[in-house]
Amino acid sequence: MTSPVNGPEAAVDQNPGRLGLLLAMAMFVLVVDTSIMNVSISAVVKDLDTTASGVQSAIALEALVSAAFILINSKVGDLIGRKRAYVLGLCAYAVGALAMTVAQDLRAMIIFWAILGGLGAALLLPAMQSLIHGNFTGTAQAKVYALVGAAAAIAAAVGPLLGGFITTYLSWRVGFALEVVIIAIVLSQIKLVQDVPYTGERGIDRVGALLSVVGMGGLVLSILVWQEGGEAVGALLVVGGAALFGFARWLVRRKREGKLALIDAGLFSSPNFRVGITSQMFNQTALGGAMIALPLFLQMALGYDAMKAGLSMAPLSLTMFAVAVVAGKRAGRRRPAAIIRVGFALTAVGFAVIVPIVPRTGSGLALAIPLVIAGVGMGLLVSQLNNYALAPISQERISEAAGVNSAAGSFGLSFGLAFAGGIMLATLSFAFTNLSNDSAVLPPQDKQQVSTVLEHDAEVMSDAQLQAQISGQPAAIQAEIIRINDEARDRALQVAMLVPVSAAVLGFLNSFRMMRLPDIEPAADIEAAALG
Repeated sequence: MTSPVNGPEAAVDQNPGRLGLLLAMAMFVLVVDTSIMNVSISAVVKDLDTTASGVQSAIALEALVSAAFILINSKVGDLIGRKRAYVLGLCAYAVGALAMTVAQDLRAMIIFWAILGGLGAALLLPAMQSLIHGNFTGTAQAKVYALVGAAAAIAAAVGPLLGGFITTYLSWRVGFALEVVIIAIVLSQIKLVQDVPYTGERGIDRVGALLSVVGMGGLVLSILVWQEGGEAVGALLVVGGAALFGFARWLVRRKREGKLALIDAGLFSSPNFRVGITSQMFNQTALGGAMIALPLFLQMALGYDAMKAGLSMAPLSLTMFAVAVVAGKRAGRRRPAAIIRVGFALTAVGFAVIVPIVPRTGSGLALAIPLVIAGVGMGLLVSQLNNYALAPISQERISEAAGVNSAAGSFGLSFGLAFAGGIMLATLSFAFTNLSNDSAVLPPQDKQQVSTVLEHDAEVMSDAQLQAQISGQPAAIQAEIIRINDEARDRALQVAMLVPVSAAVLGFLNSFRMMRLPDIEPAADIEAAALG
């Protein structure tokens, strides 16, 4: 049988390798973007004359916007066309990256990179999933999914190293300029992408959209407000939780009444899909927590520049990439649920081992073995989770399912970034106050001043920088301030690392439920086999 001239097979027959590579390049930019920012925090703080908590909040806000709007943007992509949504998402991301090359203050970073870039990612991710599903079938589709997954893993692997090298020897702004170049290359070949028509109901569920944005946004925003010392944290938590509860009830009601809903509640009738997206959320929470806490520690406590911080993170990122590629090719007949269970177990162990090491290390090398263990675990998870979650979903509903899967991951990432970063800085502040007040060396009249100065300045200062600032103090006072600074930072990282550890443990427990469920072959492969 001849393939339709304008159908999905046309794209596959014409040039699957080239099209798959372009889709992978787009995914590479999405992932490498945050990696570059994480290892460049100190440089960004200095250039924009801001604070580490401000930059960390912007990083978490970008993930938050992506998570909050990904469901509605998935529907928008259905209505305006998946290809158009893909292009608009790339353009928005390019504008955000371009703005970072010239930004002069934190406001520009928040508006263009965090908010506009986050909206672009929320439009791009589900559209990309739908385009892969519609432009490829059978084994070609599996290969492209693997290629895009590998691109994400490569970006996670080289991002810290690339960001560290560029920031140290050129400028962190160059990294964002390179992102714009890659996006321009992808857009120049957009004619290779065949649009995937949407045949479902037209229109947008405005109530569902509002509840989803308020729900997911409210929860993570409450953490950012708490981190910055703002008020109404409890109110935001309540509003976010109530909105998510209302969203779930609303979807069930619309399904029962047969009316248009933002997403089909019937998706959640599959237990495999439910546990798959839950595991995706736990995995991304663990990753987000580690990727903000560790670079902050390396740059704050050890005084590392971006290059050294990137090299110290390399055991995690490179191992994750290598294992993801190998596991994707050699999983064989092993049950995906079993691989996922091992992945969460290793992730939890690797991050947990870091906690007691922190106070005893003065070098990032001491973290290498635990990060390799965690990297193996996360590589196993990356190789399996997307396919596991989307396997039970039919072609017609894949866009919605991909949107939910991406939303779960984005929400987990933003929650991990916000909560780990927030609790780290909050612990730092609390420890500074307690240790200063308990000191038998600091004069009583100086304790409050020392505590205040440390809270305000030391979060982005190495011991050497702090030493220079307090050089006019007596030697005993200098030594005591340095001791307080070191001990507080160690405690802060230890507490922050409990976030990825806890997320990995919850994922491990969830994997036992996966083991009790039957394995499901991907729906797309079944359809392809039936058509063939």
